[in-house]
Amino acid sequence: MSGARRRALAFALVAVLAALTAALLRNEPAPLAARPVAERPTLLLLTSLPLLFSEDFSLKGGLPAIRRLQTRYKLLPVSVTDPRELAKGRLLLMAHPLAQPAEDLVALDDWVRGGGRVLLLADPMLEWPSKRPLGDLLRPPPMFMDTGLLAHWGLRLDAPQRSGLTPRALGGFSIMTVSPGALTGRCRISSDAFVAHCKIGKGEATIVADADFLDVDELGPRAGHNIDGLLEELANLERS
Repeated sequence: MSGARRRALAFALVAVLAALTAALLRNEPAPLAARPVAERPTLLLLTSLPLLFSEDFSLKGGLPAIRRLQTRYKLLPVSVTDPRELAKGRLLLMAHPLAQPAEDLVALDDWVRGGGRVLLLADPMLEWPSKRPLGDLLRPPPMFMDTGLLAHWGLRLDAPQRSGLTPRALGGFSIMTVSPGALTGRCRISSDAFVAHCKIGKGEATIVADADFLDVDELGPRAGHNIDGLLEELANLERS
């Protein structure tokens, strides 16, 4: 190994150790590393947010959240939660989805009870910037369109008492959210009412009362661990 390569390796090792030390000092887990391509499981993605593409459908979408997800998963976008789509994977990320028809909500519930794992980002007051006018069918809905799913799982989602930037905890990380809601019910709910972990039959659902935290470009440096928290919650579902 050349001297230059040894120095580069040493610098990389120092950077990793520094990150681990900083995480320990904050009492946070170390961010999850990328997985080899062959070891990345399928992650179904259902969302109304412009995560994969920008609002004008150009390829300049692909927000940092998607790029990080792709370091650990094979992303497979789906448009509905019908049985055929859900059969394509065991792990589902629903990031502020559109309202699903009643028959698809039944299919989703059956899929979870049969062993599926879902991470649902249910935002009661979405403040994601959009150039599309209110009422545009391609604009993300202003609130999570719940048609009885959360109540069926024993949960209630309330709107925030105040709007604006609010720190929360997700997956052991301190993150920055925007106008997060509050969850109550019979599931295991975090002390800040931000996250609910629900055992449902043979499966599990994790519900997070915000989706704006995915827009780390908009939030800036204060959102440095937002996606780390998301990945940790997904990893917890994989292990459950």
